[in-house]
This record gives sequence, structure tokens and C-alpha cells, in this order.
Amino acid sequence: MVEETTDMKTIMFYDIAPDGLSKAKDNIDGHRERLLEFHEKGLLLMAGPLANPTDGAIGIFTNMDAAKDFIEGDPFVKNGVVGKYRLVEWNEVLME
Repeated sequence: MVEETTDMKTIMFYDIAPDGLSKAKDNIDGHRERLLEFHEKGLLLMAGPLANPTDGAIGIFTNMDAAKDFIEGDPFVKNGVVGKYRLVEWNEVLME
């Protein structure tokens, strides 16, 4: 197990639910608002869908707690757009 440090980022991987794309339109505004809120707070560094949206999406957070907090209130998770997710700690080596 990797010990979390203040420099450790967290990558969030979202897998779209089988019927998730049909639910996305009704939840996109709330999802975007949450993305902007976390980005403006400096907790979300970047996020977006993969080239093929049915392959899922990723987000890179400053820490594990921020990623968990985001997921807990994300309309995409709460309303079934996302079928499952996983969080992975990432030790970035090219920090500014």
C-alpha cells in the first residue's frame, strides 16, 4: 500500500453505466457545476471524458479526500450516469 503524502494526487476513473449516456443530458448541468466548484477551489486539476465517452472519464484531484468528496455529491454518480468508479493514488514526478 502506498502511503498518502501531501504531494500525492488522486486519479478518479469513471465507468459509464450501460444506460448512463441516456441519463447524462438530465444531469450534465449539475455535474459541470460541481466540476467548476472543485476546480475553482483548487482541488480538481483537470477532468474530462475519454476520446470515446462510452469508455468513461477521468479526473485528477489534489488528494484522496477531495476526490471522495466530489464523487459523494456528483449528480452523475447519484443519478446513475456512472456505473462504477475507482480511485488511484498517483505520485506525480513532473511537478512545477
